[in-house]
Amino acid sequence: MPHTKDDLPDALYSAAQVRGLDASLIAAGTQGFELMQRAARATWRALVRQWPSANELTVLAGHGNNAGDGYLVAVLAKRAGWLVRVLAVGDPQRLQGDAALAHAEAVSDKVSIDAWTAQAELRGVVLDALLGTGLTGEVRAPYADAIAAINACGLPVAAVDIPSGLCADTGRALGTAVHADLTVTFIGLKLGLFTGDAADCVAELVFNDLHADPQLVEAAAISARRLTAGNLPRLTARAPTSHKGKFGHVLLIGGDLGLGGAILLSAQSALRSGAGMVSVATRSEHVGAALARIPEAMVLGTSSANQLMDLLQKVSVLVVGPGLGQASWGRSLLSAAANAPLPQVWDADALNQLAEERVNLPKDCVITPHPGEAARLLGISTAQVQADRPAAAHALSKKYTAVVVLKGAGSLIASPDGRMALCHQGHPAMATAGLGDVLAGLVGALLAQGMQAFDAACLAVWLHANAGEQQGKNGRGLAASDLIPAIRQLLEEQAPCLK
Repeated sequence: MPHTKDDLPDALYSAAQVRGLDASLIAAGTQGFELMQRAARATWRALVRQWPSANELTVLAGHGNNAGDGYLVAVLAKRAGWLVRVLAVGDPQRLQGDAALAHAEAVSDKVSIDAWTAQAELRGVVLDALLGTGLTGEVRAPYADAIAAINACGLPVAAVDIPSGLCADTGRALGTAVHADLTVTFIGLKLGLFTGDAADCVAELVFNDLHADPQLVEAAAISARRLTAGNLPRLTARAPTSHKGKFGHVLLIGGDLGLGGAILLSAQSALRSGAGMVSVATRSEHVGAALARIPEAMVLGTSSANQLMDLLQKVSVLVVGPGLGQASWGRSLLSAAANAPLPQVWDADALNQLAEERVNLPKDCVITPHPGEAARLLGISTAQVQADRPAAAHALSKKYTAVVVLKGAGSLIASPDGRMALCHQGHPAMATAGLGDVLAGLVGALLAQGMQAFDAACLAVWLHANAGEQQGKNGRGLAASDLIPAIRQLLEEQAPCLK
């Protein structure tokens, strides 16, 4: 059954898990070559739908089953009357098993097969059938040169199963990767198609299960689940007799001198996302601005942690870190928060102080690092975090016994119990300051309304990303505050306040 990116299964797998699914299908009676033929037909149909007026195909084929798919697509294109040429990277005589059968079928159908060279001309639609999901090390010559030629050709590019060079497990470009316009993938969705560098490589994604037995698929282990409108955790509807005391009291702590806007964005987000009451503890210098911008909030001008003690007894959730700074003022407030037995969201400078081991993270926390903050928390480089984002998210969750939101393209939510969710929505216009502050306030508001930490983080990330996607359609110049009314609308669509 084919699916487009808006209609995909939820389950995400590692490359090894998909190979296990493939082996299970073969063991259950489906021949490997039949699966390869189904993959080729699915790719051919998707290619024709994407470029209905095309009539010429150049296939770049490697040595594995990915190449076998490519040879069979070439056969289908030739039978449809297209001009077809396969450029083989390496000797086709090295092909084995089903891929060798596919090559033999292409030879039998008199498909033009030539050795690839750097001078070879690419024409029509280019089909990337070079490297599949088994790739783990850096791409080397001649494959790196062939990928460079594909990326420089300026022609429509389709990738079989995964863009060559993209790691199926991590979404990292292994030195280099094909930038496809269409990717057709099979049997199970690979986690690496949705995070890291995948956003630059995958483009339009079509999935085909190759008629896999649903029972076999459902029984298989998975790595993560995609967040979709259909599987989100939801807030319950509010009874007609509801009052503000039933929906939590969020205290937001931050906003050192020169950084007051961050905590106000978080507070505004918490208020508009349904928290019953919102309080802000910030520098006295920011009280006037806070009351002018958010008159519904209770604002405490705070010069020391001692002034927080009474308030900490009255609130139900803390959001700590936006604009907190790393000076003595922020350190003292964070120390007070860390000793409060409350669900908490830590972001920004709270995470930087945590990385410096100045304070311990309490239980029942959600932390929301971007890759740089995640790197500091783990004591590794940002590049190492981005090289394996799923592993980094799991490592953070285990280290701090917290729910972790690893932000970035393909945001990941990891729970200490091993669950992982992924959100691949968003928009490049979201590359602007303040969006993390909005997310932190949103998570805090959902916690205050009774959601468990993992559920609150999942729903918040999805709302935030989709609001950004909506607002990003207007292009550059997106302001973080633009997301807040869009989040409110999406939240109401997902979980109406009143049935």
